[in-house]
Amino acid sequence: MPVMDRIDRIAFVAACRTAFDLASRPEVADAWTSESSCEGMTVGGLAQHLLAQPERVVQLLSAAPEGDPIPAIEHYRRAAWVQSDPEAEVNIEIRTSADDAATAGHDAVLAHAREVLDDLPDVLSAHRSPDVVRVPWQGWTLTSDDFLLTRSLELVVHSDDLASSVGLRTPPMPERVVGPVLALLTNLAVERHGQAALMRTLSRPQRAPRVVSAFHDGDA
Repeated sequence: MPVMDRIDRIAFVAACRTAFDLASRPEVADAWTSESSCEGMTVGGLAQHLLAQPERVVQLLSAAPEGDPIPAIEHYRRAAWVQSDPEAEVNIEIRTSADDAATAGHDAVLAHAREVLDDLPDVLSAHRSPDVVRVPWQGWTLTSDDFLLTRSLELVVHSDDLASSVGLRTPPMPERVVGPVLALLTNLAVERHGQAALMRTLSRPQRAPRVVSAFHDGDA
């Protein structure tokens, strides 16, 4: 399976700014209360959830390290939202909390995100591997590099969701962010669907299963 390189921290900041620029678009503001490409979540809620990722980095990397870390792939094996149906309580809560936060409005959400982005480079420069990060809503610890990988996955996937929601082209992310994210998604998909399913999807579409999502089951 692909080796997951650590996320380059300068590239991570660039990815956060790309997501911010996307969320700043007038198309997003105009569709703020409309349903997004993520069913059951508004465009505003999705934008808020996207922009919350650098905020979580600032908050958690600024806290005292605690506990022994687990690997990034184990984080997704354990995460309730991955193991649950989209209509399970844990996933409804993610959508509802983002929608609630988005009621502050486009300008307020963007203003807060801009402040976070101003702090992000200094926070990242102060925390180097092998620092660890306690993820309080999950109840376990990751290395700071793996935590950045999980936040990068959120940035890459939800930027595509947000662009799709308002008819915009998905903005390109830095290669040193996308590469590790794609490696992680590939490893998760292989674990869920098997090597042959991924090989066929990439090289033999006539024999490929319909779905090889890293987070959802599909045709075997």
